[in-house]
Amino acid sequence: MRIAVQVSDLDHERIDGTRVYLKELLKRFGSLSPGTKFALYHKGVFNPVLAPPEMPNYVERSLPFPYAWMQTRFALEMFLQKPEKLFLPIQAAPIIMPRATEVTATIHDLAFKRYPETFPKSHLWKLNFMLDAAVKHANKLIAVSESTKYDLLEFFPYLSPDKIRVIHHGFDAAFFSEKLLQESIRSVLSRYRLPIANYILYVGALQPRKNLVRLIEAFDMAKKSIPEMKLVLAGEPAWLSESILATRENSPYKDDIILTGRVSFDDLRALYQGARFFTFPSLYEGFGLPILEAFASSVPVLTAGNSSLTEVAGKAALYCHAESIPDITEKLERLWDDAGLREDLIVRGAEQLKKFSWERCAQETIDFILQP
Repeated sequence: MRIAVQVSDLDHERIDGTRVYLKELLKRFGSLSPGTKFALYHKGVFNPVLAPPEMPNYVERSLPFPYAWMQTRFALEMFLQKPEKLFLPIQAAPIIMPRATEVTATIHDLAFKRYPETFPKSHLWKLNFMLDAAVKHANKLIAVSESTKYDLLEFFPYLSPDKIRVIHHGFDAAFFSEKLLQESIRSVLSRYRLPIANYILYVGALQPRKNLVRLIEAFDMAKKSIPEMKLVLAGEPAWLSESILATRENSPYKDDIILTGRVSFDDLRALYQGARFFTFPSLYEGFGLPILEAFASSVPVLTAGNSSLTEVAGKAALYCHAESIPDITEKLERLWDDAGLREDLIVRGAEQLKKFSWERCAQETIDFILQP
């Protein structure tokens, strides 16, 4: 059996959840299906942090081309090679494919359909085109949550539910569960002027869908009664981040709102483990991987009660109304002050984690791809 895998996302400098997803699958596919030959297609050079491992049944094929790579150079290669199976780990597909090649595509989220105002207008056409192509041309679809499957069936009512398999993401248990020494945590936190357990942590891109303007405004309100509180936004500015940066700049407590920019995985682990709690008040998520990273780091979680977030966090998080600044404020104050609640959520988080692993995700994914 020959499976082609479109892995061009692993060339990118910025690391996000979809790229971690692909990286983790490729760590495991080769050993889970040793009799399968995997051809990994990308545009240029792998980001060293994301590069797939060398395995005897992996062949890397770099296909540089400057324009519309997936629809041109990559599509041409599919016609030349005619693999039995093609796995597209992002929600996009060539609009012309060999008929004999069975295509499986992963759909991560439909955020741009739910909240188009949180995306640059110039991006919306491309995002809709790519999703439409994946839905139309894939034989099988993987949804990363029941919430994403529900969205697919709502926006594409002609789809058969049988075409969609829900396969949850996993998390890096070995990495995030490894407890660091207090000295190691302090060494990292000192670079950001942070005391242990005296800050709230957010992890992810700085972009409108993450609801960070409301989070900063809620932090400003909570700070009045809890002056020692700090807020850490660990991630890089992405599209339409100007309003987030301006809100932080205009905050009377801007010096206590720490923007880390890009952080290494080692620093990220220390930031998780040193936090009083983790907050993720997003307007919408296809999955919400940082919640699992926080659970694995034994950190309590405050998140929004919408989309896939309740599915991922279950009974192990404190929930807020994403569009209510007073409610976010109240929950920030409550989780900051209530040590008993924090301890209870840590215990619940450890139990919730048992439902998710990259091993399970990879096994279910390769089984679905290979399924006749």
